[in-house]
Amino acid sequence: MARFCRSALLWLLFSFSGVGAAQQAADPEPVATFSIAAYDPATGDVGVAVQSKFFSVGPVVPWVESGVGAIATQAFANVTYGPRGLELLRLGLSPEQVVKLLTDTDAQRDRRQIGIVDVRGRAFSYTGPRCSPWAGGRSGQDAAGRSYAVQGNILAGEQVVLAMEQAFLTAPGELADRMLAALAAGQQAGGDSRGQQSAALIIMRPGAGYAGMNDRYVDLRVEDHPRPIEELTRLWGIKKAMGRIAEALRALREQDVPSARRALDQALQFAPDYPDLHYALARFHAQVGEAEKALDWLARAVRANPAFARAAAADPVFAPLRERPEFQRLMAP
Repeated sequence: MARFCRSALLWLLFSFSGVGAAQQAADPEPVATFSIAAYDPATGDVGVAVQSKFFSVGPVVPWVESGVGAIATQAFANVTYGPRGLELLRLGLSPEQVVKLLTDTDAQRDRRQIGIVDVRGRAFSYTGPRCSPWAGGRSGQDAAGRSYAVQGNILAGEQVVLAMEQAFLTAPGELADRMLAALAAGQQAGGDSRGQQSAALIIMRPGAGYAGMNDRYVDLRVEDHPRPIEELTRLWGIKKAMGRIAEALRALREQDVPSARRALDQALQFAPDYPDLHYALARFHAQVGEAEKALDWLARAVRANPAFARAAAADPVFAPLRERPEFQRLMAP
């Protein structure tokens, strides 16, 4: 109770300072959207995945903080719900309490939609009664403790959020895989009734950012694309493949060739058309003495990106292959 009172006091301070009560100067374009906020206690992953018939949805809807929670704010989105909601979650309020405090002081609350999860496994989805139909959401937790809130507005129908929920609950893989499966299922069920345009996937994981210096595990955005969920899924595949390439390099440094081979095989499953992976495979096969495979993968890499020819010409890994006619043809301008 003391924690709630402290949060309420903070909210009053926000409101009377003009932050909480301020209204948008003009009605924005509605963010006709379907999204999922989710948390996985096994990894600490917490994030938001979203698709919308709206240019560059990524800077508007998802707000995520590692060790705290995730918020999706949409419809006639009030973007202040993101940072203010995270502050309230940080103080220990439940998602439902956060939504109440956010909406109680918002004159446009009936037009807002918001989904929240926290790292205690709690989740809540709110849809204002004046959100453009079909609009609604669902929230819950699966048997493994993964919590979720799915919601959408201007949708083809309720089947969109139902399909998203079912896909999240049954899809294999880590949290990002499940969230992208939810988006794909929502689109398959009719999605945004106005069409597709942009998508984003933001996931925080403790210490999983660049060089371990922050928590930004996944931050992928598709700003304008005819099939943004497919493109977002492709980008996620590349990110996973890059992780496996890094694993393979570490294994090779430790002279663990079988582990390196397994990591690269997995990378190929995630991003079969990624030229950088083709080059990495060429280097691997050259290092382990498999010349024919090395040349084959190098040819694929060079066809996709001729700059790899210059890289290979200077790469000492390919020194044993430089006298071979196939290698020299690849190096020819």
